[in-house]
Amino acid sequence: MKTILVTGASGFVAKHLIGQLLAAGYRVRGTVRGQGKVPGIWEAVRALAPGQEADLELVEADLLSDAGWPEAMAGAEAVMHVAAAIVAEEPKDASLVVRPAVEGTERVLQHAHAAGTKRVILTSSIATVGYGLGHERGVRRYTEADYTSIETMRRSWAYCIGKTLAERSAWAFAGSNEMELTTIHPGAILGPATDKDTSISLGLVTGLLDGSTPAMARIGFAISDVRDVAAMHLAALETPASIGQRYLCTGPFMTFEQVADVLRRAYPDREITSKVVPDWIIRILAAFGGPVRQIINDVGNEKHFDGSKGEVLLGRPYRSNEEAILSAAESAIRLGLLSPKAG
Repeated sequence: MKTILVTGASGFVAKHLIGQLLAAGYRVRGTVRGQGKVPGIWEAVRALAPGQEADLELVEADLLSDAGWPEAMAGAEAVMHVAAAIVAEEPKDASLVVRPAVEGTERVLQHAHAAGTKRVILTSSIATVGYGLGHERGVRRYTEADYTSIETMRRSWAYCIGKTLAERSAWAFAGSNEMELTTIHPGAILGPATDKDTSISLGLVTGLLDGSTPAMARIGFAISDVRDVAAMHLAALETPASIGQRYLCTGPFMTFEQVADVLRRAYPDREITSKVVPDWIIRILAAFGGPVRQIINDVGNEKHFDGSKGEVLLGRPYRSNEEAILSAAESAIRLGLLSPKAG
């Protein structure tokens, strides 16, 4: 059995990826920063790959420290670098997000190279594809041939900066050291949660269901189902032609209001907002930071990401946006993730 290292094993994507790798017959070694989130990983494994717990090993390793990485890499056939620092609000100190992204990616690749592990699959983002390219109004379509220019972005965004610099560094290191790199670029990741420790992105759904989102910005999303994102990592691992390639893992563009409409139809008993905040108010709020600062680059435009190349790699159509939204909603309700005021 081949051993695959998955970094950031407690993450939303990582837990689904670990489950799919185990179900496909791989041994998995996952990294964690500490023991606090380990119970959620085992809960996910029992749900996604029942009976395969013996094929998962968890080890401690931090993206900002060399400790633990040589042991984590030992005997690994390939590395899935999924770990990332994701925050709900734009931090005043961008390095809190940028450092783990860039230094962490460099550290993982350096230790993989030192261990003789050539194959690396990096979880990137649409943030490295469609920003800083002069798109301020109207509709534009992006493909894997597009690269974010953080140098020309009008409004800074720590997550975008960190992901973009990390991907640049990964391609440079892989090219200089004959490593076999593939990057996967999801959008807003929804789909079913496996336990209560889940992704910030599910707040897009839970905020509408429990009323903690009282009004919506006039923006939209390229939605990705977490199961498809995990499956694309596995498909890349098993497809030699994916080496050296970038893959968007993105469904059709969908507005915030359309997401609310899907939930309103499925849950007519819930008071899901229909209020929309004018763009000019969003721009004022963004000047003060907070969660609005993370979406300001998408206000006033439509970014459509062409995921057809990734769909070919996957070997099947993506799950629909509606399935991603409703499976996220169902799991959030079942796991008790909604604010108590939802009733």
